[in-house]
Amino acid sequence: MDTTAHTTTSVERSAIKKVAVRLVPFVALMFFINYLDRTAIGFAAPNGMNEDLALSAAQFGFASGVFFIGYILLEVPSNLALHKFGARKWLARIMVSWGIVAALFTWVGNFEQLAILRFILGVAEAGFFPGAILFLSLWVPARHRSTILSLFYLAQPLTTVIGAPLAGVLIQQDGVFFGLEGWRFMFLGVALPAIVVGIIAWFYLKDRPADAKWLTAEEKAWLEGALESERVSTESSHKHVSLRHAFSSGRVWALSFIYFGFIYGLYALAFFLPTIIEGFQEQSGVEFDVIQKGLITAVPYLPAAIALYFWSRDAHKRGLKTWHIVIPALAGAVSIPLALFAGSPVLTIAVITITAMAIFSALPNFWTLPTQFLTGVAAAAGVALINTVGNLAGFSAPYITGAVHDWTGGYEIPMFIVGFFMLLSAVLMVLLSRKRHDAGSDAPNAAPLIIDETANR
Repeated sequence: MDTTAHTTTSVERSAIKKVAVRLVPFVALMFFINYLDRTAIGFAAPNGMNEDLALSAAQFGFASGVFFIGYILLEVPSNLALHKFGARKWLARIMVSWGIVAALFTWVGNFEQLAILRFILGVAEAGFFPGAILFLSLWVPARHRSTILSLFYLAQPLTTVIGAPLAGVLIQQDGVFFGLEGWRFMFLGVALPAIVVGIIAWFYLKDRPADAKWLTAEEKAWLEGALESERVSTESSHKHVSLRHAFSSGRVWALSFIYFGFIYGLYALAFFLPTIIEGFQEQSGVEFDVIQKGLITAVPYLPAAIALYFWSRDAHKRGLKTWHIVIPALAGAVSIPLALFAGSPVLTIAVITITAMAIFSALPNFWTLPTQFLTGVAAAAGVALINTVGNLAGFSAPYITGAVHDWTGGYEIPMFIVGFFMLLSAVLMVLLSRKRHDAGSDAPNAAPLIIDETANR
């Protein structure tokens, strides 16, 4: 492990600060809208949609999860297209496409239509998340990526912190606009921003530092030079620059399965937490209105956003360590089943908050790993492949959770399944980190992942 100290120059500081201010908030806004549109079905379900469409828990789980079938089918091709055509055009195209499809949920009439639209929405969104990760990674050297990606990733928990109450407000407009039921108007309300922001992205984003007018000549030169030096070093050390290497790398597949466990926990929470909160009313005999449900749903995610920021900041300060990913995975694995025995709504939410903090603390640090050993088209394909395999959990988590709930009549076994997959992520991360890096081997599976980044101090 290289522990050489790095001295930050004034040009470097100003360049990274400008990237953090000019690009990260806008791309995070795109991610915010992206995550809100794909999880809006979770807010609609207990607020009229399941009743109006006569959905069982298994049908709701299938409709929630089938999104990811369309998503994963085009994930890698979409990221390769982004590499070819440029992030600015491709990310903008993706946003406008999914915004149009998301708006069609306003008029869904039955389970079959819901499932078909969710599948098409997945096709439309394919490539956005790995494309955004790759885009930001191409703007900053590796030593700054944990910081930049943590700022970007803040959009995901904040989507629920802000989005859940917002969804509640929209759902309350039942019959006010165009005579639409509240849950239908909510779908329309969260879809339109994707189209608007997608059009703005076409003009606002730049594909590389050299195209940015808001950087000085010195800042452009430093960023381009640092990124080029890193690219040359990666190519010479790992030779992971081609599609073949991306798809045959044992490290890529190991990271894919690690990511699967985190995503399984994430979407089990995202899609079923509103429904679980609905069950609190029966336990406590207290009736919550739609806004209150949204606020309760948001409770775990504000601490998660805070934990994400400080955990990633620690990883940037110390250099990324294996335990920055393993500890959150273990915390999630234990806390998810523990929520079953909490005994009260307040304690249940408290334990679920720990789970959310664990998942979101790990994810931005996790995404700094692939670009340590992949570059060029291999990075585009490898990041997309990891996201593709991981997002198989996006289908399986809600479907298995709903189906097992229908079979057993409760959420006990489904939550133990979530805990198992997160535990598996921790175990795989430990096994991966124990292997020694073999820089001299040309075999694509021979060189295990370098977990520890150079500390920035």
